[in-house]
Amino acid sequence: MDELTFPGRVALVTGASGGIGAALARRLARAGAAVAVAHGAGADRARQVAAAIEADGGRAMPVAGDLREPGATDALVDATEDALGPVDILVANAGIARPAPLQQVDLALFEETMAVNLRAPFFLTQRVLPGMRRRRWGRILYVTSVAGFTGGLVGPHYAASKAALHGLAHYVASRAAVDGVTVNALAPALIAGTMMLPGPAGEVARRVPVGRLGEPDEVADLAHAMLANAYLTNQVVGLDGGMYPR
Repeated sequence: MDELTFPGRVALVTGASGGIGAALARRLARAGAAVAVAHGAGADRARQVAAAIEADGGRAMPVAGDLREPGATDALVDATEDALGPVDILVANAGIARPAPLQQVDLALFEETMAVNLRAPFFLTQRVLPGMRRRRWGRILYVTSVAGFTGGLVGPHYAASKAALHGLAHYVASRAAVDGVTVNALAPALIAGTMMLPGPAGEVARRVPVGRLGEPDEVADLAHAMLANAYLTNQVVGLDGGMYPR
C-alpha cells in the first residue's frame, strides 16, 4: 500500500460497483482508507472490488442499498459504521442516466433520477456531516457531470440533478469549512466505459482536445488529490479532456 494519505480513515463510496466508482474505491484503499463499497444491483462486482482491495492489503466491505428507496442512505451509513467505524470520507458517486428529451420526461423518470442523483447525496451528507464536524475532519466529494454546466446529452432531468449537486456543494462547503470539513464536486465527461457516447467512441475521441477518452483511474487520481488537499473546498472541478472550457 502506497501513498497513505488517509490511514485509519473510513470512506463510503456509492456506486462503487461501476467503472468510476470501483476506481475510486481502489484509489482510496491504496491511500490507507477502509472502504465501504456501496452498490445497488451490482452485488457480484462490488464483492469483487472489495476482495481485490483486501487481496492488495487493504480493508473493504461491500454494502448494499437501493438509493431509489428513502431509507437506503441511513442503511448504508449504519452498515458502514457498524463494520468499519464512523464515516470520514463520503464520495457520492452513484447516479443514473436514462436518456429522454424534455417532453418525454414523465414524473416517474424525474423522481427516480432525483432520488438517486440528488436526494441520496443530500441525505448521506445530512447523516455523516455532524460526526465529521465533531471530529473536526471530513471530506465530502460529489461526482457530478459537465452536464451540470452545459445541459449535456442525457436530458434535462439528468442535467438538473447534477447542477443541483453543485449548489448543494456550495451551500455545505461554506458552512463546514470552519470545522475542518471540505466539500467539493468533480464533474467528469467522456470517460471510457462509463457513459453513452454521441457516436462511435473513435469519432468522439477525435473531438476531444487531448485526442482520447478519459479513464476511470484518471477520475480516481483527481478525486484523491481533491480529497487530500485541506485547502481545496467549495469548488466544482471539470475533467473532460478540454472539451468544455469555463
